Amino acid sequence: MDISEATAELVETSADEAATIRRIVWRFVPILALAYIISYLDRVNVSFAALTANRDLNLSATVYGWGAGIFFVGYFLFEYPSNRIMEKVGARRWLARIMVSWGLVSAGMAFIGGPISFCVMRFLLGVAEAGFFPGLLLFMTYWFPRRYRARYIGLMLVGMAVSSLIGAPISGMLLGLDGTLGLHGWQWMYLLEALPAVLVGVGLLFWLDDTPQKARWLRPDERDWLTAELAREPKQSHGTDGGFLAMMREPRVIFYALIFFNITSASYGLGLWLPQIIKGTGLSNLQTGFVAAIPFFFGAVSMIVWGRFSDWIGERIWPTAASTFLAAAALVASVIISAPIWQLVAICFATIGIYGVKGPFLSLTTESFSGGKTAGGIAMVTALGNLSGFLPPYLVGFIKDETGSFGWGLICLAVLSFLGGVQVLFTRRFEQAHGRK
Repeated sequence: MDISEATAELVETSADEAATIRRIVWRFVPILALAYIISYLDRVNVSFAALTANRDLNLSATVYGWGAGIFFVGYFLFEYPSNRIMEKVGARRWLARIMVSWGLVSAGMAFIGGPISFCVMRFLLGVAEAGFFPGLLLFMTYWFPRRYRARYIGLMLVGMAVSSLIGAPISGMLLGLDGTLGLHGWQWMYLLEALPAVLVGVGLLFWLDDTPQKARWLRPDERDWLTAELAREPKQSHGTDGGFLAMMREPRVIFYALIFFNITSASYGLGLWLPQIIKGTGLSNLQTGFVAAIPFFFGAVSMIVWGRFSDWIGERIWPTAASTFLAAAALVASVIISAPIWQLVAICFATIGIYGVKGPFLSLTTESFSGGKTAGGIAMVTALGNLSGFLPPYLVGFIKDETGSFGWGLICLAVLSFLGGVQVLFTRRFEQAHGRK
């Protein structure tokens, strides 16, 4: 074979590869992004319900922060077993089960009557949704070679920002249904926003495939190429995971979970309080909904652009660290600045950093685990890290009750984000010390 023939074969192979990846992207990314939009909407719509429900249910800022965050305790306790079950029964059935379960529990939030039922239902919502996020990450490792992973994980997780981008104004409008058929506006919001989870959950049963070998919509040569490509990826076999307690002692789990906790603290801490922060400027519920959507537009764009940039340069660490430092600096600026319009600008920059970090860091995490530890490792990192959804919102609420201001709470979120960025810079040194070269 001469040089021209070899070049032509390489171009043809590259074109076939691109076409295969495009088919996989269009098959899975839109519906998974939609599912994640719904999951995040049902997770944080409590922040809009709080605009009126806190008064109706007699919830203080501290109790609201506790209840909003206790979701992640239920999530943590059941995330690892959920991911291991998914590994056994398959993503199609298990992800569908999770969505239907949390949809029903989310609808049940419409019937809470006070602080105790509020906290109980939030806990149960976390139990129902447990395993969904790490399940999505695990699913992506079954279908996307690692050189494509950051951009498409980032694209899928755009749903996190889009859920707030579209959910904020919708929630604001649904609060306007107050009194219809004898229900409060926040009750209508919980009921109507829960329905899509059940419908999409059923749809996953008919749309997902557990592995490339089961994908009849791929040509045989495409299935063969993808299977071989995934099999050729470098393996850092760390053995079997040894169970829940063994994974809790795994240095790699602890290291990445601590980073995840720090860098997502700002995401949950800000997201669960932003409507109340904005409402405090004197806007109506509807106006608050539209204004709260603005930062998440920039967050969605950041997720797409920064994930593609990370893949393009083949680097995870510096894009992750840069995003966390930007988020920290912008949060501090939002406290220092007094003019509301410039505070909003600072929060927009904060969301750029908060959401831009998702694709690079989560790709870094999935690439660190392989073999028998992939499912358990991803589940434990996200389970431990997602406790950031419990402690920071509670801390912000407590500080708000004690000081009458959100300022010091946002400063705490900035500090955690900064610490996460610093820790990321030590990733290569950590991996070299624990077997990765």
